[in-house]
Amino acid sequence: MTPLLCLPGMMCDARLFAPQIAGLSGGRMVACMDISRHATVAALAEAVLREAPPRFALAGLSMGGIVAMEVLRQAPERVERLALLDTNPLAELPEVQAGRAAQVARAEGGDLGAMMADTFVPRYLARPDPEIARMCEAMALDLGPQVFVRQSLALRDRPDQCATLAGFDGPTLILCGAQDALCPVARHELMHGLMPHAEYVVIGGAGHLPTLETPDIVTEALRQWLT
Repeated sequence: MTPLLCLPGMMCDARLFAPQIAGLSGGRMVACMDISRHATVAALAEAVLREAPPRFALAGLSMGGIVAMEVLRQAPERVERLALLDTNPLAELPEVQAGRAAQVARAEGGDLGAMMADTFVPRYLARPDPEIARMCEAMALDLGPQVFVRQSLALRDRPDQCATLAGFDGPTLILCGAQDALCPVARHELMHGLMPHAEYVVIGGAGHLPTLETPDIVTEALRQWLT
């Protein structure tokens, strides 16, 4: 079976995909890759490719989807199939870029945990979920402020990947939560327009983290995409 590589969102690790890793690992190599060590999307994609098998299925959520698009741009011949979850193919808007400096300053000033709780996690979920919120804060604190800084810079300076997506005709899944406030449904409609062959799934009752909010639905969508 084709190996499956999962790329997590900003300040997340393998816990983001824990239900899917458990559900899809029978007879298949499933790995969550590290996208925390570099400050550009290009360098993060290069690192994934250095550690990846020769050919693989690739699933990325949020920032992980952004890195997945760059992996596809750099080495399209190695990506057998692509799943883009709650992500954005566009370069960052100037008004969003402008807000990064204050967030970086908070992280470097020791305020990462509070910033996750008051700024990020409330926008992740379609409805409050204390268990998922605690997990998100724990993942961020385990990764630490320097990872926050590197990932913020990588997101701030990322390229537009619309042409990359339009050039890929392999099996593709585009999936998002209907209540995603960070990467809204319109971004996924844009991607589906670029990749009309893709399976397109919008999950009601889910926000930015459907892998945790509606894990069984996401696992089944990925299973069908893989087979």
